[in-house]
Amino acid sequence: MARILIVEDEERIASFVAKGLRSAGHLTRTVADGAEGLDHALSGDHDLMVLDIGLPTMDGFTVLEQLRAQGSRMPVIVLTARDSVGDTVSALEGGADDYMPKPFRFAELLARVRLRLRHDQVTTAREDVIEAGGVRLEVRTRRAQVGERQVELSAREFALAEIFMVNAGQVLSREQLLDQVWGMDFDPGSNVVDVYVGYLRKKFGAETIATVRGMGYRFNR
Repeated sequence: MARILIVEDEERIASFVAKGLRSAGHLTRTVADGAEGLDHALSGDHDLMVLDIGLPTMDGFTVLEQLRAQGSRMPVIVLTARDSVGDTVSALEGGADDYMPKPFRFAELLARVRLRLRHDQVTTAREDVIEAGGVRLEVRTRRAQVGERQVELSAREFALAEIFMVNAGQVLSREQLLDQVWGMDFDPGSNVVDVYVGYLRKKFGAETIATVRGMGYRFNR
């Protein structure tokens, strides 16, 4: 049983999502205002948040930005009528764990909620500090360091680096990385993993992540 915060100003949708999640055995709280939703999200009383973008007082992008800026790692699934590529990228780069455009199927939302909760349980069980290949990650504070140099990482870059470093020395396929970091059904032909590996190489050093032809990538110890 998880405690799920639903921040959605459309009463019909909020009620529909809350009812479905309760039927699946979860506890829910529904809030229709962005600022109020942020307060509840920062309280530590919830395990996951379903967040709309178009909210009164404070939009979902700002809620997400402030949530991550204050160190919260609570999983967030963005649920919104905005389905442009730009909005999707903004949400994911802002720290969202998943993104679902409206209209949506509740069964799919529930599957994504379960996936995010499982992933969060695994992440919580990990050490707060991870070190490999000359890189140091402070998981709770979201800080990265290469030698004595502090490195700024986006939320998605940090998540990818964390998966790599927890599995340092092992080969991870693009499909594994997509599933664990993005948690979405991307086009198999998408080069998003390759792009983000390139970002990390620029920040950590080209030798940090090796390409294993035909298999994926390996973070060197």
